[in-house]
Amino acid sequence: MYTPGPVNLLGLNAGLNGQARTSLGFFLGVGLAMLVLFVVFGWAGAAWVRGDMLAVVGALGCGYILYLAIKIARSSIDLGAVRQAPRVLRLRDGLIMQLCNPKGMIATLPIATIQFPAAGIHGVSLLLWSLGLAVLAVGAPGSYALMGAVAGRRIENPRILTGFSLAMSVLLAGVSVSIGYEHVWLPLATGAG
Repeated sequence: MYTPGPVNLLGLNAGLNGQARTSLGFFLGVGLAMLVLFVVFGWAGAAWVRGDMLAVVGALGCGYILYLAIKIARSSIDLGAVRQAPRVLRLRDGLIMQLCNPKGMIATLPIATIQFPAAGIHGVSLLLWSLGLAVLAVGAPGSYALMGAVAGRRIENPRILTGFSLAMSVLLAGVSVSIGYEHVWLPLATGAG
């Protein structure tokens, strides 16, 4: 959950742009999505998950990540009294992005369908474990935002922040293409052949 990925890069960018506090809803949306994935996969199991569904959800996730990358690339930085980019990430953004993130599903699916049952985690304990892991998921982009906020306070030149936002948007676009290739294109290509 704490490795650099689209959600954490957006958290870092929010911190750099002085939006760590206003993006709290985004972080909570990420955690809520992880809670939903853990609970649904834990209760429903692998029976509901089909390979072709993952490719469709992955394509949607790639499109949303690319959309956010474009929004970040187009944002402007104002170093007045409060640094603020035009688009603040909200709970909905975190929820949609993480629900459509194939890597989020790949992380939760084996835990919920293999490790939880092997450890005898079911019923109420499944919900408690899922809540605990969801709290950890909130902390991932939150910690990146905190790092960005600390670094952002030391940057006085708006060109540097604008350059960093552009770099973040390029990285997000790269992540979108990478996820699209690994989790959409390859499964569809190997399934067709």
